[in-house]
Amino acid sequence: MFVKLLTIVFFFFSLLSQLLKSSSQSVNNFTYNGFHLPLTLISIQGKATVTPNGLLKLTHSTMYMTGHAFYNQPIRFKDSPNSTVSSFSTTFVFAIIPQVWVDYDGLTNQIDVTMAPFNHDKPIKPLVSTVRDLSSILLQDMFVGFSASTGAVVSQHFILGWSFQVKGKAPPLDLQTLPKLPELQSKRKGIPPLTAFYFAVTLLALLFFLSLLLREFVKFIFRRKIKFVEEKEEEELEDWETEFTKNRVKFKDLYSATEGFKEKDVLGSGGFGSVYKGVMPNTKKEIAVKRVSNESKQGLKEFVSEIVTIGRMSHRNLVPLLGYCRREKELLLVYDYMPNGSLDKYLHNSPEVTLDWKQRIKVIKGVASALFYLHEDWEQVVIHRDIKSSNVLLDAEYNGRLGDFGLARLCGHGTDPQTSHVAGTWGYLAPDHMRTGKTTTATDVFSFGVLLLEVACGRRPIEVHKKSGETVLLVDWVFGFWSEGNILDAKDPNLGIEFDQREVEMVLKLGQVLHYLSGDSMLPDFSPLDLRGSEMMLGTHHGLSMTGIGMFTGESSMVDSVLSGGR
Repeated sequence: MFVKLLTIVFFFFSLLSQLLKSSSQSVNNFTYNGFHLPLTLISIQGKATVTPNGLLKLTHSTMYMTGHAFYNQPIRFKDSPNSTVSSFSTTFVFAIIPQVWVDYDGLTNQIDVTMAPFNHDKPIKPLVSTVRDLSSILLQDMFVGFSASTGAVVSQHFILGWSFQVKGKAPPLDLQTLPKLPELQSKRKGIPPLTAFYFAVTLLALLFFLSLLLREFVKFIFRRKIKFVEEKEEEELEDWETEFTKNRVKFKDLYSATEGFKEKDVLGSGGFGSVYKGVMPNTKKEIAVKRVSNESKQGLKEFVSEIVTIGRMSHRNLVPLLGYCRREKELLLVYDYMPNGSLDKYLHNSPEVTLDWKQRIKVIKGVASALFYLHEDWEQVVIHRDIKSSNVLLDAEYNGRLGDFGLARLCGHGTDPQTSHVAGTWGYLAPDHMRTGKTTTATDVFSFGVLLLEVACGRRPIEVHKKSGETVLLVDWVFGFWSEGNILDAKDPNLGIEFDQREVEMVLKLGQVLHYLSGDSMLPDFSPLDLRGSEMMLGTHHGLSMTGIGMFTGESSMVDSVLSGGR
């Protein structure tokens, strides 16, 4: 079996002064050209043995074993107990890097370790060299020897020869008389070392060449895909696109920006599809790409709705739509990347991540400003129809930005949009909208009011009680505290103690969108009894279905009260 030397440690054991006194007289040199029995001056411990041909075998072919061998007479390293360590030198031959020399200069305190292949002279330059005074480490008399061990890999350790000398160079070993290492037990002919070396080098070169070839092949495939994308890029413009041609983005650029729409770059997913983070190849601008799924219920209609609404608007509290791409069945929307994600994760992942009150009121005012812009300041009235915390994104400064205009509807000022079906998210839907399917700006105001409560309370609009299993509406839950005169108890406990009580109470009472948030108008003092009918938010509650619900008695009272201050 081929002998592999894993570890060989040349070290010194110190003895107690009493033991040293009882030892035989110390020596300062010895030489072993092989270890032939009887070995009266070599102490063997553990699994160490001596082979019949004179090899000092420290370990066997067994895992997790140790063996030691020592010269059993102390070596005198100091002329007196308090003097400095004398120079010493040792050399030994072992299996892998066969020859080792260790020299210590007592005057300069320099330690040199030198290695060389078998049958080679000692090199002039040592392999390792350092300066260390051993006077504080070595006693006057010390034992010297070897220690070896095996781990999870089976190996054998052999010492073929050994010499030692204090105050001089270790005597050279007679390499011709050293015992031979054992032959391999396997009868199969081994591969000559030089042949094995050339084979290994050739194999590595081949693997390197194949890796380069594979890399170029991947590049070729990627370029082919880009070329195919470019060939499919041009399509006829539809009528609605003529106004937005400057906002059209090439599919190949989005494909490159998202590195082929890799899963690792997905920011979020939903019924509409997935949103990917990307970096535009030319400008290095970070973007978010919404890739509308072919199975999405939004489809082309909602895709167009986003482009013709947010694509024409510009406001600091709206998520900017940078462009779009339509290629065969692919529908993609390109937005400015919002590094802090959506508002809902800060409200409902607490206390891992949360916002303090100053940040929350800043977000509320930002969304209110965006809503006022949509309803009053833009050239047309835009009804968002899906205001909720997951559609509020936070930029780098934690400003609230309203996004996702897939359900938005346009109408002229003073007119009502022609809608007849319910659209939005349960918990945020206004009762009159659920009953009639008609949409007005008050529909957004109601959803925004629910958002205010969600931000202030840190609770979802609809929750299921853990113990009773009953459905709890956030609106009813807050009104319960209000009717008892302790509305501040409804605030999010994660807010701590640093918050403006007046602002929190104002938000909890669903203040008017702009004037009340700014403190310009007094809050209306209306009773919770005027806000009946919140069960309509679920569509079915207490046995009522959407189709069987009668006239809603409290909705108009609430909306009129909230908006009575005017804009």
